Amino acid sequence: MGLVFLLIVGTAAGFLATRTMRINADVPTTIVIGVCGALIGGFVLRGLILVTSWMAGLVGAILGAILLIWLYKTYVAR
Repeated sequence: MGLVFLLIVGTAAGFLATRTMRINADVPTTIVIGVCGALIGGFVLRGLILVTSWMAGLVGAILGAILLIWLYKTYVAR
């Protein structure tokens, strides 16, 4: 059940992050960005998730995906 939830939240986060950062990515790339961002944000904001609720997980996933997109655009896409 945790993996399915990670995919759903990661997909939503990837979609919102790619729209926020204004990049055009295909669906699999968007999902990968979102899931990786969810993992990054989940590790960083684990304490916040325990204190608040699942909404903090979504915020962390979006922030993690935005960070991943920024790193990609800065160091890889040159």
